[in-house]
Amino acid sequence: MDSPGIVHLVDRTPQVTGDEMVAALVPPPQFDGATFETYQADAAYPSQQHAKDQLSAFARGQAEQPRGGLFRRPKKVEPLKPGVYLDGGFGVGKTHLLASIYHAMPARRKYFGSFIEYTALVGALGYQNTVKLFLGSDLLCIDEFELDDPGDTMVMTRLLGELVASGTRLAATSNTPPNALGEGRFAAQDFLREIHAMSDSFETIRIDGTDYRQRAVDGAAAVLDPGAYEAAIHDAAASRAVSDDAFGDLVTHLAKVHPSRYIRLIEGLGMIGLRDVEQLQDQSAALRFVAFIDRAYDAQVPIRATGRPLNEVFGDEMLAGGYRKKYLRAISRLIALTTAA
Repeated sequence: MDSPGIVHLVDRTPQVTGDEMVAALVPPPQFDGATFETYQADAAYPSQQHAKDQLSAFARGQAEQPRGGLFRRPKKVEPLKPGVYLDGGFGVGKTHLLASIYHAMPARRKYFGSFIEYTALVGALGYQNTVKLFLGSDLLCIDEFELDDPGDTMVMTRLLGELVASGTRLAATSNTPPNALGEGRFAAQDFLREIHAMSDSFETIRIDGTDYRQRAVDGAAAVLDPGAYEAAIHDAAASRAVSDDAFGDLVTHLAKVHPSRYIRLIEGLGMIGLRDVEQLQDQSAALRFVAFIDRAYDAQVPIRATGRPLNEVFGDEMLAGGYRKKYLRAISRLIALTTAA
């Protein structure tokens, strides 16, 4: 962590080399100890336990054995597919299960990263060099597989196709536009049209449930008045590095930093301070802010803010659009981060 004191995110322009990007392809700190045993399946949603069993078997390199009765033959076990795709709403533990696969699989070479991190690596190293880097790896975990950018999607699916052909196993979580593909659901056919060459490589596993953070998305993120904000920032800065920025300035700055570097933007921080929060009007800015919040949540950096509640930064039009699922996930995380100790 950086030295105690106040810093400004708008003054940070982090640079990341290809080697540093590769070294960072591990589960985020909050999932360092994630295991199948620590995943608490909700009995009200049997798909959670079923997914846990399936993925545990996948990590062991085995297909789940169907249970047969005393006088019944067990059903034939289908050959294990090289990839699993976890589909479900936000807060049902998909990333926890993905990290559990990573930790449980006895692999010599394995990688864990978000879709954005992998596409950024291709941009930094070039496609062929990225293929060479991952060729021969045992496992590739991809969190928040994006379908927003057709170009990035096809580059990634081409890369995954080459890796599967060489024996690499894949595990991914979905992040699809719900108004196009169905609220909280993963439409396999739409995905298969995007990755037509990969259609036989993935087993889609549905995980139902409610947000484990137990926070309604129509709840409110914590807001401080200016005096309380100043006190919170300065108190925290006595023992740790704390950022303090005007919300509008940060949003403008995020456009100048590639999303793959957002984790470096908040590196070493013990708290993020945002003054004068206002509703976002530009969808590109909103999506960059979502990516920023994802990294802050991964790093578990609490947020203190003034102005409009952060759960209201995405307007009704955005919440009714194709990126609704992303915005709802971000709102859930913003409520958690602004109320975190």
